[in-house]
Parts: sequence; C-alpha cells; structure tokens
Amino acid sequence: MELPGLLRLRLDGVAQCYLVRDDEGVTVIDTGTAGHAGPIARWAAEFGPVRRIVLTHHHADHVGSAAALRALTGAPVLAHAADAPVVRGEAEPPPPVLTDEDRPLWEAITPTVPPAPPCPVDGEVADGDVLPFGGGARVLSIPGHTDGSIALHLPALGVLFTGDALASVGGPLRPGVFNTDRARLEESVRRLLAVGADLVCVGHGKPVRTGAPR
Repeated sequence: MELPGLLRLRLDGVAQCYLVRDDEGVTVIDTGTAGHAGPIARWAAEFGPVRRIVLTHHHADHVGSAAALRALTGAPVLAHAADAPVVRGEAEPPPPVLTDEDRPLWEAITPTVPPAPPCPVDGEVADGDVLPFGGGARVLSIPGHTDGSIALHLPALGVLFTGDALASVGGPLRPGVFNTDRARLEESVRRLLAVGADLVCVGHGKPVRTGAPR
C-alpha cells in the first residue's frame, strides 16, 4: 500500500483485512472469512508480533478468522460492546434490511461466506476510546451497518478505517450495503466524511485518497 507499515490483505473474492505496524508490533483490523488465520499470521510475522485484533463489526466476512488468529498469536480481540455478543456466539446477528439493489448481491454472496466460529472478545471499545497503535487510533461509533460498527481514525498517519460503512467496489466511495438501519448509516457516513483523513481504508474495495469522497 501507499504508507509504510500499512498493508491490505485480499483474502478471497469477498474479504480483506489490514495490518498496521508500529514500533511495538502489528495490529490486525478485521480477519476476513473463516480459514485465513494462517496466512494473516504469516504476513503479520514479516512485520512483528501481533499485539491486538480489532473487529469493525460482527459480520462473518470480517470476524471469521478471529478466533483462530487469536489462538495462533495470543493477541486480544477488541470489538464494540453492541456487537460483542454476536462475535462471542451469545446472540444471533440481526438481519439486514435489504433494498431492491441489495437483494441480488445478498443472494449471490451469502452462500459463499462460511459461518464465523464464536470468538472471545477480550476488550469492548466505545466511541472516543483511543487504542495504542499507529500514533493513537480513535474509535468512532458508526451504527447503521450493524449496531456496533466502528471506524478507526489514525490522525498521525492520516488514515481512516471505515469497516463496511463505506465501500469502493466497482467505482467511487459510497455507503455500504446490507445495513440494519439505512438512516443511521447515512448519519455515520456524514460523520466519517467530516473526519478529513488523507486515506480511507474501506471494508470492501481499494483504499481511496480523499478529494473524491464527497
């Protein structure tokens, strides 16, 4: 990728994750679908020890390899309190409210995503928390895609990780699909666009340099 210490891993046709390296080791942001813990751990080993795994939301294409990666690395898993019960397997995920545009994509993609094994959540994060990596990563609560969706803003690097609130698949930056509450998502997107990061790292698609997002 364009910044030293920042790596985007495309894990399959659906999922991807990010590695952020600093002096203390590696932070993994999302883990893709189940079955990718080994490749993620091998790539991370090129950077240093995995210090933490941060999940942007509970969907299986983002948390599928979290339990296995935690077991391999011993790194704690962090998630928002509202999504943590789903990640742990203690609650069923609320279904998305599909639009007419969403439905064909949902029917095509959903059968290809294996269920996510339950994963312990070692720490629950909330809006305004600052995680100790990348010069300080501020947690932004951005509900709408899921109740507990988060973004991570790293001002020192000029980077914003949006999870699935934003996507860039097949074109410019746009709101994500498969949302539980479209109105709340739009409010969250407005919040993200006001951050003013130089590089926007989305859950699906290539990172986007700002200038175009608005």
